[in-house]
Parts: sequence; C-alpha cells; structure tokens
Amino acid sequence: MIDLRRLSVLRVLAEHGTVTATADALHLTPSAVSQQLRLLAEEVGVELLRATGAASG
Repeated sequence: MIDLRRLSVLRVLAEHGTVTATADALHLTPSAVSQQLRLLAEEVGVELLRATGAASG
C-alpha cells in the first residue's frame, strides 16, 4: 500500500520544483524529503526522480 504522506511530498515537489523548496514548504529538512521520495519510489517500484546537479555560474 502506498503511504499517502509520501505521495503528498511528491505533489509538493511538483509544485515547488526542488527538494530544498519542498522541504521549506513542508517544514522538513531536504534530507527528510529525499528519504520520503526514495521510500515512495521503492513502494511503487519505479524511479520517480533523477538527480541533477545545481547549475553554477
């Protein structure tokens, strides 16, 4: 069964665009957001996100 709290984290990520902004919106640490998304990916059995490096410049 999918944990709906984790699904909510994914929804907020879609709205805010970054793990950091999602963490701020949910009053969590970026690490906690990443962990919830990793666990959700394991629950559904698919890759949900692909990490990209921050652009410097």
